[in-house]
Amino acid sequence: MGPEGETPPEKDTDASRRTWLAAERTWLAWWRTGLGAAAVAIAVGRLVPVITHGARWPFRVIGIGYGLLAIAALIAGALRQRRTADALRRGSYEELSSPLVVWLTAVAVLLAVGTVALVAVRF
Repeated sequence: MGPEGETPPEKDTDASRRTWLAAERTWLAWWRTGLGAAAVAIAVGRLVPVITHGARWPFRVIGIGYGLLAIAALIAGALRQRRTADALRRGSYEELSSPLVVWLTAVAVLLAVGTVALVAVRF
């Protein structure tokens, strides 16, 4: 409420600010995903082989895959953030690329299935 009991008018800048902040949170989510995949790369590629006392190369291959997925997520997030910021400056919307979503999802599913299969065989 204003000084005389009046509600201040809604400003377009408030909506714009919220949209920019949402875009920043989305960019940080890409970062969290990339860092999470990097942590999984270390765990699968280095820690799990020590626990299983078996062949290390299959886990290293899967770990490298997670590492590459981490790099892809970080790069895709940076590119997405730049495109989103450009679109916000223009007052428009930049849709997320469907092929990128399909590609990243397919790679993540293959890596997850491979990890589960390796762990199941080793234990």
